[in-house]
This record gives sequence, C-alpha cells and structure tokens, in this order.
Amino acid sequence: MAVLNWGILGAAKFAREHMGRAIHAAEGARLAALATSSPERADPFKAFAPDLKVHDSYDALLADPEIDVVYIPLPNTLHVEWTKKALAAGKHVLTEKPIAMKAEEINALIEARDAAGKFATEAYMIVHHPQWQQVRDWLDAGAIGELRHADVAFTFNNPDPTNIRNKPEMGGGSIPDIGVYAYSCVRFAAQAEPGDLRAVIHRENDVDTFAQVTGEMISDKGRFTYAAMTSTRLHPRQEAVFQGSEGVIRLTCPFNANVFDQAEVTLIRKGKPDEVVRYPGVNQYVIQVEAFVRHVTEGAPYTWTLEDARGTQAMIDKVFASEQG
Repeated sequence: MAVLNWGILGAAKFAREHMGRAIHAAEGARLAALATSSPERADPFKAFAPDLKVHDSYDALLADPEIDVVYIPLPNTLHVEWTKKALAAGKHVLTEKPIAMKAEEINALIEARDAAGKFATEAYMIVHHPQWQQVRDWLDAGAIGELRHADVAFTFNNPDPTNIRNKPEMGGGSIPDIGVYAYSCVRFAAQAEPGDLRAVIHRENDVDTFAQVTGEMISDKGRFTYAAMTSTRLHPRQEAVFQGSEGVIRLTCPFNANVFDQAEVTLIRKGKPDEVVRYPGVNQYVIQVEAFVRHVTEGAPYTWTLEDARGTQAMIDKVFASEQG
C-alpha cells in the first residue's frame, strides 16, 4: 500500500487524543505535519509522532508539497472554508462532522472536490465500524421482520461556557455535535430518509442543549416511526434500537466505541437465542483512515461521501425547521 502523508490543521483535543494517533497507527498513513501558532501544543503529538513537522499557520501547511491529505478538526463554522482551501491547494481532505452548517453549503464542497480532482469527505467514523455494518446487514436481510420503529439517544453533560460546544458563533449545540450521529446512523443502517418530523428544542445562550425529535423515516421497504434525543446537559448515555415485527436490534455503545464502552450489538428474536456480537479493541478511527487511504490509492469503495453528509445536514436543517413552539 502506498503511504500518504497527512497534516492536521490545529492542535484540537480530539485530534491529539484520537485522530492524530489513528493516523499515526493506520496502515498506509503517516502523520507528517501539524499546523499550530503555539509550538508547545505540538509536543503531545510529537510524543507519538517524533518526526512531526510543525507549521506556524494553516496556510503554510497547505503549501507544504509533501502533504497529501489534510485532516480538519477546526470549529464547525470553519469547516467549509478550510475544506475549500485545502482542495484548492491540491490536497485530499477529511473534515470533522458536521462538515457544514447548512446542506446547501455542501453543494459548493462537492463542486470544489470535483474541480480539484481530489477526494474530500466528512469524518463520520461510525459507518466504518463493523457493528454498524452488521446492523445494516441484518436490516437488509429482514432479520427483525418489517422495521417499524427506531429510537436513538446520545447525551453527555458539558456545562462549561468556554467550551466550543457551548458557543453559538462556533457552531455549538447538541444537534450539530451529536445529532449528526443520532440522525445519520438510522439513515445509514436503514437506508432511509426523513418524512415528517417534529422537534422540541431547549436552548441556553442561543445553543441547543436538548433536542427531542419524533416523526417518521421512509425507505424503499416502507415507513417506520423514529425518535431521537440528544443533550449536552444530561448524564452520558448512548443507545440505538431498531424494532421490527419479529425482533429487535440493540446497540449499547453505538457511537464512541472503546471510549464510552465496548461496542456490542444484539439481535433479539422470539423463540431464538439472542445473538450478541462484541468488538473488543476495534478502533473505528484507524479503520476510517485506512479506508480513506485505500480509496485514494487504490480506488476502493468508500462508505461515506459528501453526498451522504449532505443528506444528514438536510435532515438537521429539517429538524431545526420543524421546531415546535
């Protein structure tokens, strides 16, 4: 496998703790550069990537001819701008979710991707995890009969007013931050799109801290009811359930595998023993990077495109538009 040199824009905590290490560990990838105006913030990255080159600006990293791929973990409101700039600089791009704040903004990213002849997409890592591939396979095979309901919960408690997730000007809020998971996972697994939705949203300082979404999803196989709850003011909880006419699929750690808990998916059917599949040690971030590399170097299929991301952002836009007074 050819090796791609990766650069990261900014020394974000998530990049330091997860994605930087995943790039370093992934086959076919090399963490080669980091852009930060504070050199000391590069030290934790150098602890696991000692030959890391440090640039003092984002533009300097984009101008580095040795960098093949740029990973962008910047605040949400900067994603579109810097994805475009990275593409214009001739780089492939992996940008954190949500890659945009409105679905229509992703149209410009698709145009920029196609014009540059480079690959760009959203870092929606869960679709690369085998537990979600298993859920999709079970649903495709009719393992639970007719899918009639799906519900998802994703919460954590982050009241820190200085955190970017609580700053409206940075694109904060539970819906942009974790609604991406609660909405996209059902779109992906059931290959469905939203019908009518209704949302109850609570806010603090212009940032949504709680959102309860109910409605229906529509697939080629029919319609099913849907409910999703996200919050940044509740005790941590993750769960996704798909309920059919003949069984249930339950995920107890659907999003932050190996961080929140071990990934585990269970198929429950009357009169049959439960099928439980566990995934100890599977790192979805490493899998995501390796899939990206294979797509760029070998043309292998990639599970999540900008078009997929646009569908989720359209659902997010619809959730906000459906808010109940």
